[in-house]
Amino acid sequence: MRIKEVIVVEGKDDTARIREAVEADTIETNGSAIDEEVLEQISHAQAKRGVIIFTDPDFPGERIRHIVDQYVPGCKHAFLPKHLARAKRDKGVGIEHATVDDIKEALGSVYELMEFSEGYITKEDLIDYGLIGGPSARKRREKLGIELHIGKTNGKQLLRRLNMFQITAEQLEEAMQRIIEEESNE
Repeated sequence: MRIKEVIVVEGKDDTARIREAVEADTIETNGSAIDEEVLEQISHAQAKRGVIIFTDPDFPGERIRHIVDQYVPGCKHAFLPKHLARAKRDKGVGIEHATVDDIKEALGSVYELMEFSEGYITKEDLIDYGLIGGPSARKRREKLGIELHIGKTNGKQLLRRLNMFQITAEQLEEAMQRIIEEESNE
C-alpha cells in the first residue's frame, strides 16, 4: 500500500513502524519539541502532496496534532485507539507499538477536517445516545471513537469532531446501534 500524502509522526520509531506497514514518506516532529522549521516543512508538504497527521493517542500527541492543524490548515487525520498503541507490559503508548494491520486500518480510515458548520449532529443527539451527561458516557465515547476512527474525545470535542469530519446522523446512528448491541451482549 503506497500513501501519496506525507505522514506527520512524532519520532523515528513511529516512522520505522509505519514503513513496515505501508510505503510512505514521513516528517518527524521530534515529540512536542515541534519548531518553526518542522512546521514549514509540513506546510510545504501539504502544498505539494497533502499531509496526514498520525500522532500518538495521548495528551502530547493530541497537542502536536492541534499545533500542526492550526499552523497548516487542511491536513488529513488518522487516529489509532489507545488500546491498540500500548507497549507490551503497559510501558507507554505510541504508534510504534501498534501492529502493522492496525496501522494500515488507521491509515485507511483517514478524515479530512472541513469547515465547521452547524446542523449535522447536535448536542441533543449526543445526550440521546448517552454520549454526554450519563453514567457510561465516557465509555460510550471511547467505543464510538474507535468505531468511527476519530480518536478519544470528551463530550465537547466529540460534537466538534463529528461535525468537522462530516459524520452524518445516519452514520452516528449505525455506529451507536452496533455499540448498544455490543453492550447488551456484555
